[in-house]
Amino acid sequence: MAKRPVPQYDFKAFGAAIKAARTGRKESRKEVCDEMYISPRYLANIENKGQHPSLQIFFELMLRYNISVDQFLLKQPAGKNTQRRQLDALLDDMSDKGIRIVTATAREISEVEKEGE
Repeated sequence: MAKRPVPQYDFKAFGAAIKAARTGRKESRKEVCDEMYISPRYLANIENKGQHPSLQIFFELMLRYNISVDQFLLKQPAGKNTQRRQLDALLDDMSDKGIRIVTATAREISEVEKEGE
């Protein structure tokens, strides 16, 4: 039986998002790889060459960096994008005082954007 021709998914955008999130957290590749029990070369290939990660590593990286895979896998993303997920994670660790500051800032940004319309 012939193998069904299926275009292989390009993981370069996902790899770039992982690298950006990792460097944004100031985590070294070695540190991440030691914690995840993977080789630095494997992670480098995922980040830089779009190597297909195993499903387990894909899932762990997605959770570790709050990456929304919807934006990479779906033509029309259904849920929150990566930036919103990462913001949610930051807000989860914030005090009530910090939340009040962020809320006031967001309100001001919203008002300024409405004025510009």
